Amino acid sequence: MNDFWIACGHHLLDRDESGGLPVTDEFLKAYFARPELMPPKDACLVEQRLHRGMLADPRQAVGADEVAAIADEDARENWRFVLGFRDLMLRHPTLEAAYLAAVRSRSNDLPPLFINQLVQVILRNALDGNDDPFVLRAGELFFRPQRILPHEQALLLGDDEVVGGRSPTPILSLISMLDTKTDAHLDVLSEENAETYWERSDQFDMALDLSAGARGSRALAQVMTRWVSHLLGIDVAIEPLTELREVRLSWYIGLDADATRMGDRLWHGDELDEHSARRVLSLFRLTFADSGLAGGTLRGEPVYLILAMTADQKLRMKPQNLLTGLPIKRLEAIS
Repeated sequence: MNDFWIACGHHLLDRDESGGLPVTDEFLKAYFARPELMPPKDACLVEQRLHRGMLADPRQAVGADEVAAIADEDARENWRFVLGFRDLMLRHPTLEAAYLAAVRSRSNDLPPLFINQLVQVILRNALDGNDDPFVLRAGELFFRPQRILPHEQALLLGDDEVVGGRSPTPILSLISMLDTKTDAHLDVLSEENAETYWERSDQFDMALDLSAGARGSRALAQVMTRWVSHLLGIDVAIEPLTELREVRLSWYIGLDADATRMGDRLWHGDELDEHSARRVLSLFRLTFADSGLAGGTLRGEPVYLILAMTADQKLRMKPQNLLTGLPIKRLEAIS
């Protein structure tokens, strides 16, 4: 079986009987061994002692006064964040439960980096055994910001960090699409090169075609379906649509901040101007296998999912919206 996203540390975790991921000492130690927490040679004795102690026993209690005694200001902040993240994981039986608690909490102040890392390892668990590179590449949208790479024949997404770090005006390989040769920085995922995904899944260097009707949209629908099933324990069907017109938004979920604002405008009867409409990347329709789960007057009506790009042509998907935005009865009891 092919492995993927190895760097997220899923191999350091176990599964419980329900398929969730209880946190392990090995997983916690991997965080304390990160370069950001490795004390430099001139670090104070408090920081050095704390680091040694966490590598020996990553579950030990750490008082706020001990962190406050660290001399370096940046180190103090790093330790506060990572210990807050550790405590979140320790308070819950699984990483899935910890994530749900974090996204439902109004007081969650963890940096997005930690939440994205949690999303990745949970999604790695949810997609375990999946052998479709298109689905796995679509899953990267859940935890990696993307940059829109406009092309006259396709709507392409590239990893923002990879694309932005390599060139302010990215060169895109369209060999598989256009049968041309170029000094490429990024390959577009295609049937011809899909098998290379397994050896480069941690590099995030393959672009995804999210054009209407393309395989990327269907793959993203599959990931979202699995995400809802894994975390909420309910069955839904999600299908990509090609037109926003004539859609009656009985209920909608913005899959990112911009899409939420657009959905709000449509909900209140406003029409999107041409510029805003062009920023809508994808539209999906979600239906419940059990229509009785839907609350209020929504029974039998679909939920529409909107995905949009920012004004600077980036996509920052918020997968938590899929969990907190569904009109489900007794949401707190599911999970």
